[in-house]
Amino acid sequence: MADLKKRLEKELEALTEELRKELPREIKKARAMGDLRENAEYQSALERQGYVKVRIAQIRKKLSNLSMISLDKIPKDCISLGSKVLILDLDSEEEISYEIVMNDESDPGKGMISIGSPIAKSLLGKRDGDEVQVVTPSGKRRFEILEFQTIHDNEE
Repeated sequence: MADLKKRLEKELEALTEELRKELPREIKKARAMGDLRENAEYQSALERQGYVKVRIAQIRKKLSNLSMISLDKIPKDCISLGSKVLILDLDSEEEISYEIVMNDESDPGKGMISIGSPIAKSLLGKRDGDEVQVVTPSGKRRFEILEFQTIHDNEE
């Protein structure tokens, strides 16, 4: 979660800089070109300005939501947000590692699954040795939890 917060803060800083300095320059420059109705540079700058304002609002909301997550409320003895999990696919006998992350951090190719994904939902609250069955878009899958570390273990 700390990585997500840093990434969002960095993006917010860059977008704020663009909104306050770069875009006003571009708009001023485009206005100097004359007729604004057929001025592609002016229209493009205005569209970008609108996008940047919306994205800034989204980031501020996400940062606000992140600030409300208390590590004290995340369980220390079972799988939850921030947990790293090693599971065994009981059908293929393949071991798979996942980290349960916020939606914005999700990258299944890197083993980072969203807390809202079917697999993560089935793992929440479970412990070593538990078996879970997951209904995924590709069908039912069965897993055994081999081991996990919570976000508290990862912070130490």
